[in-house]
Amino acid sequence: FFSVHISVLIRIVFLGLQNRRLVLNTFCLFSLRKKSFAGEIVLITGSANGIGKQVALKLAPLGVTLVLWDIDDEGNKETSRLAQQKGAGRVFVYHCDCSNRQDVYEQADKVRKEVGDVTILINNAGILTGKKFCDLTDEDFEKTFRINFFSQVWTCKAFLPAMVACNRGHLVSTASTAGILGFYRMSDYSASKSAIIGMMEAINSELYHAGKRGIKTTIVCPYFISTRLSRGFRSAKPCLFPVYDPEYAASRIVDAIKKEKFYLIMPPAVYALGLKIILILLLESYIKFPESMEEAFGQKKKV
Repeated sequence: FFSVHISVLIRIVFLGLQNRRLVLNTFCLFSLRKKSFAGEIVLITGSANGIGKQVALKLAPLGVTLVLWDIDDEGNKETSRLAQQKGAGRVFVYHCDCSNRQDVYEQADKVRKEVGDVTILINNAGILTGKKFCDLTDEDFEKTFRINFFSQVWTCKAFLPAMVACNRGHLVSTASTAGILGFYRMSDYSASKSAIIGMMEAINSELYHAGKRGIKTTIVCPYFISTRLSRGFRSAKPCLFPVYDPEYAASRIVDAIKKEKFYLIMPPAVYALGLKIILILLLESYIKFPESMEEAFGQKKKV
């Protein structure tokens, strides 16, 4: 049990060992370079609300073309309106069910024809059911994986080839600290996020060894964000593991993209405290964490 979580530290260190740049960009406070967003075509999934919406608004004044995908048409139109108010010159809104492979590929074709090749892909769409393992139906698991994981498989397959062809682009995947440790009432969610981490690490390795170093990858692993997914979750250790608001989380994500960081793990205390944080996470995950999850998702939740 203990060795499993110690392996998290080993894994985080090992992630960047392919080259010196990955190590520095993952762990250092000061980045080696900063990306210019001017002229980039940025596609964001799950852009109608939460983190996706806030990332769109943070990028709006930076000279990008925004492509917004969501099933919430009204929310997506509102994101578009606000983005234009903040200075976005070109914003394209699409209804896309990212859990549907055919819809993803059809909308991707429309984007290529109507907008151009996507240069920054931000996979953000996701769901969280908050059920215990034995209460999850097969359909629950399948739905979670279609939206959280397979949607990212399909979008990467749709847009990565054009990036490879010109050796230029950026893949940004929203995963979770739950994908590293596994949390109470989140077996399907944790599994789907772990799958994202593994896939993106593998894609990054393939790109590096193929000499496609102009294509960057950023894996975002936040703790809890105060979106509709977390529905009132409260951290037992808010000083170390705060529940961030979406706007702050979005600013951190945009900064990580700009600095071309391989990993963004929030809160930053994880970087500084290493093993001590892992041990506290164990306390949070296996003792205090379930109480908050019961309140947020279980029968104990107050109406």
